[in-house]
Amino acid sequence: MALFKKRTVGKPGEWYYCLRHQKVEEGPECPAKDRFGPYATPQEAGEAMATARERNLEWETDPRWHDASKRGPGEQGTREGQGG
Repeated sequence: MALFKKRTVGKPGEWYYCLRHQKVEEGPECPAKDRFGPYATPQEAGEAMATARERNLEWETDPRWHDASKRGPGEQGTREGQGG
């Protein structure tokens, strides 16, 4: 058992989705590496995985990211300003 427990950062009334426990938590209970948030309501936190899937799909289908005319065959896309 640790002598000094590292406190999580957050405020009561902020809601998080814990990736490790797959549940909604108020004021973070788990480390930042294991959670999404903060969200304003428990419902928003409960929809965190769906929100992440939607954002990933938007990113994967973003024409600015997958502009084949600006790169040669076999090259992966890069965001502007990140080289490539």
